[in-house]
Amino acid sequence: MKIEKRWIVSFTLLCVLSVAALFWTPASDVHPSMTDGSAINSADVAWLLTSSCLVLLMTPGLSFFYGGMVGKNNVISTMLQSFICLGVVSLIWVTVGFSLAFGTSIGFTIGETYYGIIGNPFEFAFFDHVGTQPHNKLASTVPFILFALFQMKFAVITPAIITGSFAERVRFIAYLLFVCLFTLFIYTPLCHMVWHPDGMLGNVFGVKDFAGGTVVHMSAGFAALAGVLVLGKRKNSAHIPTNIPFVLLGTGMLWFGWFGFNAGSALAANSTAALAFATTTIASAAAMMTWVFFDRINGRKVSALGACIGAVVGLVAITPAAGFITIPQSIFFGFSAAIVSNLALNWQKLKEIDDTLDVFACHGVGGIMGMILTAIFAQGENASLMHGGWNVFLHHIAALGLVAFFTFFSAIALFKITNFIIPIRVSEESEILGLDLSQHDESL
Repeated sequence: MKIEKRWIVSFTLLCVLSVAALFWTPASDVHPSMTDGSAINSADVAWLLTSSCLVLLMTPGLSFFYGGMVGKNNVISTMLQSFICLGVVSLIWVTVGFSLAFGTSIGFTIGETYYGIIGNPFEFAFFDHVGTQPHNKLASTVPFILFALFQMKFAVITPAIITGSFAERVRFIAYLLFVCLFTLFIYTPLCHMVWHPDGMLGNVFGVKDFAGGTVVHMSAGFAALAGVLVLGKRKNSAHIPTNIPFVLLGTGMLWFGWFGFNAGSALAANSTAALAFATTTIASAAAMMTWVFFDRINGRKVSALGACIGAVVGLVAITPAAGFITIPQSIFFGFSAAIVSNLALNWQKLKEIDDTLDVFACHGVGGIMGMILTAIFAQGENASLMHGGWNVFLHHIAALGLVAFFTFFSAIALFKITNFIIPIRVSEESEILGLDLSQHDESL
């Protein structure tokens, strides 16, 4: 059997990484931002451990959600594209990703204002200084390593979300390369700019993103749109979802895991976590029912697939606001996001570009709706438009445009770079045969 050189190169890089990790020596044993262990709160630790497990479960849930929607010859390949992120992104996160996202800010100063863009890539490389003591700015009541692992699960699922847009037509090894590039050059800068204390979007623009509406869903949505435009349509864009029970199972796993995603982002076992827990499930319930009824009044039958998509759209929309709004407001979040995303999903212009599983219509549009509504309704004095925060609202709109521009055009560049190194699209024969057999020699 002939082994392609690109696989040999990839394995060699993994070998080098493994050996480098074995002999890596930290710069020092003590980090100035660490506090002693007396600040650790056992309840917070227990909740964040649980939340980390819940968020990890979302990636297998996403694989079932996507796998049930594609054609019968592409189920395994689609599910694996999501599942493999648990391996690829986890290694990137430990080696350099966490450091790029949460290391000491690197940026520029205009006047007296500092604009943090990216973290120091060496500060937490190979999890240097990431131990059992808390970090006094990022997570002051839990071990720093727990915070790092919790954030890792967010990094894992973000590129996995993108896979639904170009399902049924990408070469697996090229996809792995794109995941690496996306994590390093799109996800980590956005994560730093929004969630690091010195990040430009969070600190200067005042962007409120409780659990990842901007960092995760908008970035994945616009990257998905870029991928579809670069790769082009499938040879046969008409297919019937293979396994609706898979979609139902995946939705249930995502909904369950989303409690860790949103409520866990309080980083404590407190009232904010409880509020986020409640708004998460109510927004999803409202979106699911809105989607079902809106389909029916538009002449479409009530479907299990529609109910599942609606529920996920509600989860996406509430993510940036989960800890900032009231439960009645969360109903409106789910209701409005479901209608707008439903209209986008059924818009003929989007259908023409062949976003296989409507990632942009669900995650991109849902993330946009969540960000705008957060800027309108977030609680607190001058925290949003409803509370006199005109500047906050305008900054959110400016940040929305900046994130969309950065993610979309950066993703186009990364897809083109990937395609230059390794052709992304499979051959026409492989696409017709199906990626399960042509890429993995497996079948249902």
